[in-house]
Amino acid sequence: MSARLCIVDYGVGNRRSVEKALQKVGGETVISSESAVIAAAGGLVLPGVGAFPSAIERIRGLGLDDAIKTAAGRGTPILGTCLGMQLLFDRSTEHGGAEGLGLIKGEVVALDAAGAKLPHIGWSDVEWSGTSGLTGGLAESASFYHVHSYVTVPDDPAVVIGWSEYGTRFASVVAQANIYGVQFHPEKSSANGLRMLANFRAICDEAA
Repeated sequence: MSARLCIVDYGVGNRRSVEKALQKVGGETVISSESAVIAAAGGLVLPGVGAFPSAIERIRGLGLDDAIKTAAGRGTPILGTCLGMQLLFDRSTEHGGAEGLGLIKGEVVALDAAGAKLPHIGWSDVEWSGTSGLTGGLAESASFYHVHSYVTVPDDPAVVIGWSEYGTRFASVVAQANIYGVQFHPEKSSANGLRMLANFRAICDEAA
């Protein structure tokens, strides 16, 4: 069965480019801010660019936090990309701090770039430290396009399955049960990004 994927629309981010990338790997994709559509989806993609506090405020203002958490508890596969990955965590220190969705235990902190320019913009290799359906068909070191100044620090390091480095080493890919996060933009990451999105769609199809 082919799952219908929903890109969660909370008014921030690159929803159309994510939609186009998902359409390239096949299957039905919809962009929606309606809780009923989110609840019925076979998989959710939470994109995002910008600041954590304003993004989570929009999500809560639309009542989408409850819809996302309900889907997560039901076992629906969820993929957070860039800021969307950070929103999956408990809290962020950005702009005075804010509480996140709490789907993965841990926090979001400023990237220690060891003197390098921030934000970190460009291609960085991801070295895999674990296996997941998300990583199938990718080389042991695969390059993805990053744009960020903050990084996630999970309470349990075992949820990190991919690491990158920019000044210091940081978590680039996380996986915990049906919850996945990538610090980069797969829709801007050429063949590797499309491979990962195809893998996520396959995860959703298998769960459907």
